[in-house]
Amino acid sequence: MSLTYPDDRFYHAEHLWAQSKPDGTFLIGITDFAQSQLGDVVFVDLPAVGEHFDQGASCASIESVKVVSEAIIPVAGEIVAVNEALADTPELLNQSPYADGWLVVVRPDNGTSGLLSAAQYAQQVG
Repeated sequence: MSLTYPDDRFYHAEHLWAQSKPDGTFLIGITDFAQSQLGDVVFVDLPAVGEHFDQGASCASIESVKVVSEAIIPVAGEIVAVNEALADTPELLNQSPYADGWLVVVRPDNGTSGLLSAAQYAQQVG
């Protein structure tokens, strides 16, 4: 199965994506590459709404059958929503990393500096 990287979002070198929404927020999730490396996800520890993170900080922990990984937030900002569905169905990260398996919504402090296009990210992960 080949991995996909949709062109409608930006990518962080630490394997998270940020998709700009019409209201100025960003939807954040893990990449197809990240979920493939993690294996079966069994638990996700998400931040609280209202927390603020700097770009490159850990905003969540993702536990799989293989490892516990930190989710590195691709844009600085305030968490305005979390994906509550992950509490009961963490496997959404594996099944739907670009849709139902999103992690958080962020109101950004600034833009997308330092992020990669889909093509640049695909080249980075080979």
